[in-house]
Amino acid sequence: MTPFRIDIPQADLDDLRERLARTRLPVQIPGAGWERGVPAAYLKELLEHWAGGYDWREHEARLNAHPQFVTEIDGQRIHFLHVRSPEPDATPLLLTHGWPGSVVEFLDVIGPLSDPRAHGGDPADAFHLVIPSLPGFGFSAPLAEGGWNLRRIAKAWAALMAELGYDRYGAQGGDWGSGISVELGRVDAEHVLGVHVNMLLTFPTGAPLDAADQERLKRIEHYEKELSGYMRIQATRPQTLGFGLADSPAGQLAWIAEKFTEWTDQDVDRDRLLTNVSLYWFTNTADSSAQIYWEFARAWSMPEVSPTPLGVAVFPHDIALPIRALAEQTNKVVHWTEFDRGGHFAAMEEPELLVGDIRMFFRSLR
Repeated sequence: MTPFRIDIPQADLDDLRERLARTRLPVQIPGAGWERGVPAAYLKELLEHWAGGYDWREHEARLNAHPQFVTEIDGQRIHFLHVRSPEPDATPLLLTHGWPGSVVEFLDVIGPLSDPRAHGGDPADAFHLVIPSLPGFGFSAPLAEGGWNLRRIAKAWAALMAELGYDRYGAQGGDWGSGISVELGRVDAEHVLGVHVNMLLTFPTGAPLDAADQERLKRIEHYEKELSGYMRIQATRPQTLGFGLADSPAGQLAWIAEKFTEWTDQDVDRDRLLTNVSLYWFTNTADSSAQIYWEFARAWSMPEVSPTPLGVAVFPHDIALPIRALAEQTNKVVHWTEFDRGGHFAAMEEPELLVGDIRMFFRSLR
């Protein structure tokens, strides 16, 4: 386990600006909007800010304000933030991001979760935070080999927490981080206090559903029909896609910015978005981060029942809304909150709501 600090070479920053200056935008159908994908006018404005107004060093420094480390688990380099709470009795909590996110997602929740006393909260709700980058994402790259499906990542997270000396801990995540956290509650149940997620996929099993649940199934159908193109490409030919995204920052930006527009109910801070995209760009992980879709498509099966308490925070603009009756068939659901705002990137969109729900869930388990 080695201390780590982000320090992107100036030559890489210069290269990015040169590439952005040479961007060739596509010629689009007049009047075409988001229903066909990212509009050129939208991306042009964002590209200009990335090239001229955005300051990577400022945001690099904010990331470096938190202790970071790299270690090797199961042959794979793993990067993680480790933020110890000033409260000695704090509960260890592992936070896991998804795609197209990164550890950047959690910047606004680190302070309130680790030091609630300094943020107007109860010090009894404090957490020691461990925030890893998924294998193949960010500085947990390059991938040493294939095979990094959700269960293998969960086992690696269990090994990481053991290496850090945390015998009893909680887990939280959204997107892939949700699936990994739930799986962690299965593979390391004797050490996982509870799992909290802000996205949960539930699958029809023939159970009777009321009218509201049927509407949620229609939302899933809409996602599969209109919004899942990225998933099908990354689950089948991630390497082919990787050539374009590794060579074009405009392509990488469009591929990720689309999701931060379609999966949210508000404008995400554009500098935070660009920090997230920059992390993918500077680490050249468009290809390797997409591999998790390929692995999942070949390893998925109907999950076994988890014995670990599960808390679910439902944000209404997420890509798919869970159905509690289905969730309870394979999970020990003890906490369920339905919010009236927020979307897929809850830690960035609604950090106060997410922090409050995490505190409430784990408070009941201590």
